[in-house]
Amino acid sequence: MNGMRQNENWKGRAIFAGGVFGALFGVGMAYLLTQRAEREGGQLKLGAGEGIRLGLLLLGLMKSVSDLGSGS
Repeated sequence: MNGMRQNENWKGRAIFAGGVFGALFGVGMAYLLTQRAEREGGQLKLGAGEGIRLGLLLLGLMKSVSDLGSGS
């Protein structure tokens, strides 16, 4: 019974840590984007091409993270 509880605990901790990391990463990226917009003297403008490129980069990052423990 204790092994089962311990098995569930690591999953919850991993999900929580991933959520915290993702939130901090997102806030950091938003900060950098707003700083860039201020340096350029305007508002933040992300075009469709930049949005698609950013989305594909994030999907690649997610795949790389999911492959970390596979040993390949």
